[in-house]
Amino acid sequence: MRVAVYLAHPRAGSFNHAVFDAVVAELRERGAEVVAHDLCAEGFPALLSADETGTVEEAGRAQESQVALHRAEVATVDAMVFIHPNWWGMPPAVLAGWVQRVLVPGVAYKLGAAEGEPVGLLKVGKALVLNTSDTPAEREDSEFGDPLERIWSACVLPYVGVSEVRRVVFRTVADSTEESRGDWLDQARQQAAALVT
Repeated sequence: MRVAVYLAHPRAGSFNHAVFDAVVAELRERGAEVVAHDLCAEGFPALLSADETGTVEEAGRAQESQVALHRAEVATVDAMVFIHPNWWGMPPAVLAGWVQRVLVPGVAYKLGAAEGEPVGLLKVGKALVLNTSDTPAEREDSEFGDPLERIWSACVLPYVGVSEVRRVVFRTVADSTEESRGDWLDQARQQAAALVT
């Protein structure tokens, strides 16, 4: 099984990095072929160009080699993992840019009907989203409506053909104990293992 793991956090040594390392290690221990990307460390070019907002043909022509590589890779994976903090109810800009530049028409989906209903092109069956947050769950739900759940489970992943989306939130990180972080890393490993079993 081929699994792509994407980390979006700019600070080396963050808890998100620890989650990324745990997930990659678990998947490799279970025999998965892992394509691992630390988007910030790699300097992924997140800014969408004007050319990429044109026709399907224009959107599908990646000018930058790094974007072309990611488009080629995403078409070959069986599962994806996204690891990122909740910033303003959104993924960090580098990951939003990755979605806009990589999951493009002709690579990840095509519009199949006049109403704009998409046909997903990816062979990815499962996706796992692991978020960190400093907002308590009750406040996230009651005041904000959990926008990351909507982004991943309704807007992005089903659009490109992913049928199973799981999301786990580790919170609140800012005041967490070493014991809590250890438990969260164990949970991250269990969730990753479930992708390949």
